[in-house]
Amino acid sequence: MKVFVALAVFLALASAAPKPEEEQYSDKYDNVDLDEILNNDRLYKNYYNCLINKGHCSPDAKELKDALPDALQSECKKCTKKQKEGTEKVAKFFIEHHKEDYNEIARLYDPQGIYYAKYKDEAAKRGIVLT
Repeated sequence: MKVFVALAVFLALASAAPKPEEEQYSDKYDNVDLDEILNNDRLYKNYYNCLINKGHCSPDAKELKDALPDALQSECKKCTKKQKEGTEKVAKFFIEHHKEDYNEIARLYDPQGIYYAKYKDEAAKRGIVLT
């Protein structure tokens, strides 16, 4: 299955564990069609439910979920350029179309608001308004 996106607002699109020799996340899923996933309710819900611990995780979704905490903490330093570009796209999608889903992910992965504060200004520069 195709990989879903990470917690977009926090610049965390990362699809696998880092490669030790390169210190980057795998680019294995960089060429997935994000629009297909975001605009297909069934695919979207499967990956979303995985991220919030309420559903089965496909292998690629599990890699994403496992990498997410590190990506948040490290400002996605191990992300590829394409993963960072996908992050912007997904951030806007979450805020514009699935605000409650965004809020649930934020509650789970950022319960103290640390990453919200850390990334709020950068998100605004990219046209993503967090509330």
